[in-house]
Amino acid sequence: MNMLQGMAERKQTASSEIIFRNATLEDRDALVALGRASFDAAFGHLYTQENLARFLHSAHSPEKVAAQLVGGHVAYRLAFRGRRLAGYCKLVEGAQFGDHSHAKRPIALSQLYTDPASTGQGIGAGLMDWALAEAKHRRKDAIQLSVWSENVGAQRFYARYGFAKIADIDFWVGEHRDDEFLYELKL
Repeated sequence: MNMLQGMAERKQTASSEIIFRNATLEDRDALVALGRASFDAAFGHLYTQENLARFLHSAHSPEKVAAQLVGGHVAYRLAFRGRRLAGYCKLVEGAQFGDHSHAKRPIALSQLYTDPASTGQGIGAGLMDWALAEAKHRRKDAIQLSVWSENVGAQRFYARYGFAKIADIDFWVGEHRDDEFLYELKL
């Protein structure tokens, strides 16, 4: 077991202390709420209400998140400011983009979300540091993620960590197709 897996980390940011820890089943509702709110705040304006609702229900349903929390193939790392969930990231075992990479043991960084009011306060960096350490601990040879083609801020963030675009892919929100970039970091 990685030392960071079983314990909480504390980091000071400019505005307050952030506590990082692994998720438990009791965090399900907070994860669902933040996942939906973060996606809607960043991308909700791009979709019809029907497509957005369909996506949020499939990607951020209480049942799906609960299954991920107990299933063993998904690892969540949470960031709290006080008692409030301020961000999280999710690593998913298994090859999701095998057609685009030569990696033999990749892991996917499936979500890295922060509360919209907490963006730019070091939470994403703390979560990314954990994701990199966790992927190395699990002996993965690459981390893969997808990012919307027009989300330049996220692309810059990932590039700072050494991620590079390896493919153009599709991302579906209901019946709406988005142009996405597949990024990868070789470990």
